[in-house]
This record gives sequence, structure tokens and C-alpha cells, in this order.
Amino acid sequence: MALRISTERFDAWARLCTRLLAESRDEIDALNVFPVPDSDTGTNAYFTFVAGVEAIDALPADTSPLDLMRTFAEGLLMGARGNCGTILAELVRGSLRVLRGCVDGLSADDVAGALEAASAAAYAAVGRPQEGTILTVAAAAARAAREAATNDDDPKRVFDVASGAAREALALTPTQFERLARAGVVDAGGRALVVVLDSVAFALTGRTPTPRPATVPVPIVEPGADLGEDGPSYEVMYLLRTADDRIPELRTALEPLGDSLVVVGGEGLWNVHVHVDDVGAAIEAGIAAGSPFRISVTHFAEQIARPARPAGGRLILSAVTGPGLAELTHRAGGTALHFAPDRSLTVAEVAAAIDGSGADEVILLPNRAGHIAMFEAAAAKARDAGARVAVLPTTVQVQALTALAVHDPGRPFDVVVVAMSNAAGATRHGAVTIAAEDGITMAGPCSAGDVLGVVNGDFAIVGSSQVDVAFDVLQRLDLATAEMVTLVTGRDCDAATSEKIAARVQQEAPHVDVETIEGDQDTYPLFLAVE
Repeated sequence: MALRISTERFDAWARLCTRLLAESRDEIDALNVFPVPDSDTGTNAYFTFVAGVEAIDALPADTSPLDLMRTFAEGLLMGARGNCGTILAELVRGSLRVLRGCVDGLSADDVAGALEAASAAAYAAVGRPQEGTILTVAAAAARAAREAATNDDDPKRVFDVASGAAREALALTPTQFERLARAGVVDAGGRALVVVLDSVAFALTGRTPTPRPATVPVPIVEPGADLGEDGPSYEVMYLLRTADDRIPELRTALEPLGDSLVVVGGEGLWNVHVHVDDVGAAIEAGIAAGSPFRISVTHFAEQIARPARPAGGRLILSAVTGPGLAELTHRAGGTALHFAPDRSLTVAEVAAAIDGSGADEVILLPNRAGHIAMFEAAAAKARDAGARVAVLPTTVQVQALTALAVHDPGRPFDVVVVAMSNAAGATRHGAVTIAAEDGITMAGPCSAGDVLGVVNGDFAIVGSSQVDVAFDVLQRLDLATAEMVTLVTGRDCDAATSEKIAARVQQEAPHVDVETIEGDQDTYPLFLAVE
């Protein structure tokens, strides 16, 4: 009963896993008491998988499953953050070493073999393995998969058993590790692994992953309580280019310097993570072994002492084209920066808006592909001045509206950026416009006055009716799986047209909620969003 690994299935899993890690990020951060109680395990796990997804985003649509898996693994290795992120990267990479040979047919035995390879790779990567951690959870999943595979030839059921065993092992981690028992929490890294395994089980079986708890767990110990004189003060991470046979020598040099040593990689590229007091010695060990780059040093005490809220407040700057969209932006807590369809914003305009706000935290929504580079340039200037700035690569204004809808001014900056990024990224978008002259589009030739439908940035439909074209766009945005459709009407879309579109959606997809917003934008009679 073999299971085929396709490019589409693997890509969908990688994105689902990243989304679930984002949703669980606060919870996992709060569980973080080992190896250092710096409340970043969930953050590191999430951004490690973001790096993997960003790597495969650059691939062409016809990429083979093997190349997709290889690129994803490289992205995890290059972008792994923290102790948990580094181990997760090696767990995935270890499993993919087996799965790459099973693209045409994944059996129950292959599932067990992949989980066993993942567990073995992670244990080998860690300098001093500690039970009651992510390693223990990975080992439990592997054992359960092997036992299940001896009696069941369905790879889906075997992985479901392994996922359940991981959750059971996670619940037992406080009985295996005194530090967790004292804090009254399960292991944060193990919880992150359960999210990853749940995402695979969900992708394979359709079983809904364990929901995130309504309340975030609070450890009994205060953050930083274990940062005493006996523990290393710094986290050092770097990528290293070196021959694989130089790694044992590197491990030997790093082992006496501190703890939490994790070295993962292969084929000439390695990711090194260690906690030390002597930062220079850790970096010098890398230089002696090869060529370190992307060196990162974190002082734990400063990280934990970082204030939760800035003194200057938070600015969300969104580029808009119409007064209606500007009003919506203001109502949602953002600041509108106006541009016209025939006039892009400039770096100076964006920088002036940031400087004039006096904000210490800034979230930028470019809302146009041509704006992203200049928003990044303005962001770099603001960072040099001491502000925390995130540029969300929104290319249309409906993405910004979705992102603004999930903003919570009471939550930490990083958490808000993740939530807004996920909301914007999950928004399927389209538009309706009128051809100004005869021409050729990706959907074929068009004449002046024709109605053009835009799907995810490309001209995909040529028609004569705004209602018909808009509904066709919505269908191509997968209306059948939607929960909500948003219609943003421009100056050239009358109320009767938007009402007809809404009525047709309700008739064809009664499960979908429809919201109509007056954007008053030029050029595009309709912006469309599907969530």
C-alpha cells in the first residue's frame, strides 16, 4: 500500500507545517526553560521552517520532488535558528535522506526507516544528548513507527501511530528531566516536533492536528532564573564550509567550551550551534576547521531583559490608492501612504513617514511589487536609527487589509509580524479592470473596453461583463474551499454590479461569507480577496 510523494504534496506539507508552527509559537516560547529560558524556542522553530519554504519559493513550478526536497533541506540548514531549529533541521534532513529514495512509492517500512534515520541523525548531531527533550520525543516516534510497520502495511496509519506516540512521549518529558518538572512544563523543543509530526499526519490522513491551547502555559520559574554563574552566557551560531572529515576535530574543540553543542549538515556545508562564555574561542574553532560565515552571537541576559513594548509605539504603514482604502486602513489602526496607479512611492516618502511617526516598531505594507525594494531601503535606514522594522512583501491592497485585520497592538512585535505575514500570505487575490487599448494578454488578445480578470497578479480572463469575469476570477481562486470573499469596489464599479456578484457567490457557494467594501480606487473597478 505504497504512497507517492509528489511535488504538490510536499510543498503543501511544508507550508502547512510552517503555518502550524506560527500558530503554536507563543505556546512553545512560553514552555522554553531548556537549554536556556530565553523564550524563543517557538520563534526559532518557526523561522527555521520559513527559511525552508523561502528556499522552495524560488524554484520553478515544474521542479521535481527530489529537487524540491533537496532545496527544502538546504533551506532549513542555512536558516536554522537556535538549539531547537538546528535539531529540527537535522531531523527533517535525516528523514529526507530515506524519503528521497521513495518518491515513487512510500511504504510503511519506509516511514519507520525515515523516522529512525531522523532520530539517529539528531542524536549524532548533539554533543551531550539530554533525555526528556526533543530527542526523546523523536526516538519515541521512531520506535512506535517500527512496531506499527511490522503489523500494518499502510504508511498513513503507521505515521499516525508515530505522531500519537510523540505526543505521549512529550507528556512524559517532565518525569525524565528535573528542570522541566521544577518548571511544571513539557519540553518546548519536543512540543515543536509534535507540531511538525502532526502536520505530516494531517497532510497524510486528514486528521486535524491537536489544537493550540486557549491559554499560554506559564513556567513556575522566572525567565532567566537558570542563567547563573554556572551556565554559558552566549549563544554562538555560524554556517561553516569545510570538508566533512574536519567535523570530528571541530566537535572536539567546541565540546569543552560550553554546552548545547549541535553540529548538523554534510557535503561541505555545516550549521554550528553552541552555548559558551568564550565567544572568540568558539569562532576560532570554526576558522581552524574551515570558513565560517553568517556568524551570530546572542547574549542571553540581554535577550531576556529586552523590554516587551517600545516607548515610541508601533507604526503600520500601508500604501493605498483610494480614499476608501485609506479610511479602512485608518480604522484598522494603520497609517495610509497614498500612491497613484501611474506613480510609485519613493524611498524618501516612505522614510519621511517613518521618521515623522517617532515609532520604535514599524510594519510596512508595500502593496505593490514595485514598492517592495524601496520599502526595504527605507526600512534599512530606520533600522540604522534604532527602530525594529519588518517589511511584509504584500503586492496587492487586499493582502494589507487581511493583515491589518489580525493585528493586535497588545501583542509583541515578532508575534504580530508572524500573524500578519500568515494572514497576508494566505489571501488569494484577484482583480477586475478594463482594457484601455487593444493588446495581447496571457489570456489572449483583448480590445479596448474588454473586461480583464487578474488572478494572483496575472491577466487570466478576457470578457465583456464585470459580473461574469469577477465570478470567474473567484472560481480560479478556489471559491469552493473559501470561507470569506471580500469585494473592494472602485470608482468604476456601481452598487448593482457588486450586489450581483455577491448574490452569485451566495447562490453557487452558500457556505461563503461575502463582504463588500467601498475602496474608491482608480483603474481597478474591483479588487477581490478569497480567504
